[in-house]
Formats: sequence, C-alpha cells, structure tokens
Amino acid sequence: MAERVEIMLTEEEVDNRIREIGEQISRDYQGKTVHLICVLKGGSFFMTELAKRITVPVSLDFMSVSSYGGSTKSSGVVRIVKDLDEPLEGKDVLVVEDIVDSGRTLSYLLDMLRDRGPASVKLCTLLDKPERRVVEVNVDYTGFQIPDEFVVGYGLDYDQRYRNLPYIGVVRFD
Repeated sequence: MAERVEIMLTEEEVDNRIREIGEQISRDYQGKTVHLICVLKGGSFFMTELAKRITVPVSLDFMSVSSYGGSTKSSGVVRIVKDLDEPLEGKDVLVVEDIVDSGRTLSYLLDMLRDRGPASVKLCTLLDKPERRVVEVNVDYTGFQIPDEFVVGYGLDYDQRYRNLPYIGVVRFD
C-alpha cells in the first residue's frame, strides 16, 4: 500500500505557535527554572524549538516511552524505554510531548513523574487529539487541536519515516 503526505499545518504556522507557547511559559515560570522533560523521539523537534523561545532558565532531560511500535494505533501498553537521568525532587517540571492521543501513555507517565517529588508537573504538547481520549489528561499548553488523522512531520513519524518534515502532514494511504 502506497502512502502520501498532505500538509495540515505549515512550517510557518507551527513556528508562530511555538513562539507563542514559549512566551506564555516564560510568563508563567517567571522567577523560576523550568525543567523540560522531552518525550522521545517525536518530542525532540518540538522541545528544541520551544526551549529556544523560553526566556527563563531551563534544564533538560529525556525520557522514552512507547505504546505504538510500528503501528498507527496505540497498543494501550506503555513501556519505559529510557528513564530520566536526573532526580525531580523540588523541580518545576514541564513534560514536552509531540502529540496527546488516547491519553494512556501521558496519564501513566505524569502519575509516575508526580511520585518522584517535583514541585510541580505540567504538560505541553504540540498537537492534541481530544476526540481520541480514552483516559483524561490535563494539557496545560497546547499548540494545536487537530482532528483524528494520523499525522507526521516535526518529529512525528510513521514507522520511523517523515520525522524531518518541517510541517505537520496527514498520512494518506492509497
């Protein structure tokens, strides 16, 4: 089966929205250091661009969790592939994710991080698909709410392809 990618959000739209989110985070964390936790691999593109637009001090860490494998649908089973390098006690944590879909993965991850004693835990996502929610998750900063389409680009992939697209596209299967 062949696939093609149609543009949903242009590079300029994504860039402008990330700038706006960075400004809001900078206001909200004024006088604090925000500890960004990137959910790999998809979140790396978003977190890099977001961090450049945050004016308060930031620290970074990375975590890899999976519930997809090579499929376009979540399996519902969350696996921690790479845990954090640093403890979270007393830190103001902002989890940076590429997309919130069913909510299963993020709900599990946020609960686990809260158990590690941070001062606060908030969630920032580039894309949100609220109509796909199975588990409720509070998203504090959202780039775009999108319909239930399988999207790629800006770090999001289909079977490890298309991450490097500078825009958000919808995968169509012919």
